[in-house]
Amino acid sequence: MPQARLAIPLLLLSAVVAADLSSPAGAQAPRPGQPGPPPAAGGQARPAQPAPPKPYKVVPVTLPQPHSDPSFEAFRKQLADIAGRKDRAALARLVVARNFFWMGEKGDRADRRKSGIDNLAAAIELDAKDGSGWQTLAEAAAETTLEPIPERRGVLCAPAAPSFDEKAAEQVAKDTGTEPDDWGYPLKGGLEVRAAPQADAPVIEQLGMHLIRVMPEDEHGGAQQPESPFIRVVTPSGKVGYALEDQLSSLDNEQICYIKDATGWKIAGYAGGE
Repeated sequence: MPQARLAIPLLLLSAVVAADLSSPAGAQAPRPGQPGPPPAAGGQARPAQPAPPKPYKVVPVTLPQPHSDPSFEAFRKQLADIAGRKDRAALARLVVARNFFWMGEKGDRADRRKSGIDNLAAAIELDAKDGSGWQTLAEAAAETTLEPIPERRGVLCAPAAPSFDEKAAEQVAKDTGTEPDDWGYPLKGGLEVRAAPQADAPVIEQLGMHLIRVMPEDEHGGAQQPESPFIRVVTPSGKVGYALEDQLSSLDNEQICYIKDATGWKIAGYAGGE
């Protein structure tokens, strides 16, 4: 999920793990009793190795419910249409003209000299040649959940975070030596974990609605693997297997934020990035 409630989206909200978010400049300090990674050649920090897999206690998760305002559904359809047409002028009419915010790990990155649409474009890289900025908008339009941001009256951000016991999650993170972006949750119960990243591989375990440790493949351990729809996970029993990535959601998602005024819904800000 911090300087502000949006400084690190979603998992920013949760203590899963915020081991040392109170350290200077939001830096992640080494865990108690563990030295930091030694510097690599040339004085640069050597990337930390992931903690080895081990069993962990189950932390149940409750998914957020869709926002109930019918006008928000109509707004999302409008946003989806604009994203599909890549119509920047139409998008500008759905963005607040002033006071657009862009919360990153280091605070508000919005340029007050620029319009809301220009700040949004910079935040989501709307002008990227590969169309990823418009894809971000299309994905936002498909998101039905919203959560309020206490520090910003009337502002609602999507996607909403799931509910879970933050103290229990923090303890699990400490027990496993993991970080916020090492955790996700299933979009529905019965998540199948397979022995290999293949659809016909044996199912070694089925997981319910709880936090799940994600453990990416070691990119330095051999030849680069082709892209796969599967992602490596660690089950609560400590087994390592593979689950379909599109059936899991990260706790470290970026968020697009909205506000509703007399004229309807508007994009008011963005949470994500440094």
